[in-house]
Amino acid sequence: MKKLMMAAAVLLFSLTACAQETIKLPVPDKSKAAMSVMDALTQRRSVRSFSDRALTDDQLSLLLWAANGINREDGRRTAPTAMNRQDIQVYVCRADGAFLYDAKEHALQRVGTEDLRPYVAGARQPFAKEAPVCLVIVSDQRQFGPQGSPDYGRIDAGYVSQNVYLAATAMGLGTVARAMMEREQLAKGLGLVPEQLLLLNHPVGYVK
Repeated sequence: MKKLMMAAAVLLFSLTACAQETIKLPVPDKSKAAMSVMDALTQRRSVRSFSDRALTDDQLSLLLWAANGINREDGRRTAPTAMNRQDIQVYVCRADGAFLYDAKEHALQRVGTEDLRPYVAGARQPFAKEAPVCLVIVSDQRQFGPQGSPDYGRIDAGYVSQNVYLAATAMGLGTVARAMMEREQLAKGLGLVPEQLLLLNHPVGYVK
């Protein structure tokens, strides 16, 4: 019995440590994506074939900042939101687990250790799980009050999605916006509540 209690305590400690893990991202180096907006628009395309080459922390830092990071001292973001409710959350799924992007701290907050990319990809589009990083775009409807606003959430997700496209293009990376995913399993893996709507995902990586 004593051994079982000790094992349970170790497991609980491990789970708590996992939940509290924070990975501070490097300061975004905008010189690494100096392509003009017009050039990025010209070259933007959807990519569905990825190599297994990993993204660096510097690349992920810049990608997340461009997607929905803070670009002003008042805390406003690179992507607009309805009534500035800032409902959009960006989750990062990698081989080493899943993380929530904390824009205020420019850091990753671990939400789990499981590789959720197969759930992001789904059975019909397995290419997506080959990308080293999958960004999952969620609208937290609680930011809009008790009734929520799914339409505004979908629009806000679109802004972030386009930012991901343009940033990835400027960084020499490929991506594609997708609405297909295994929502029930992914929501469970990310620890979402019903008010957090899974809207889009972006596998991101080097083009194969």
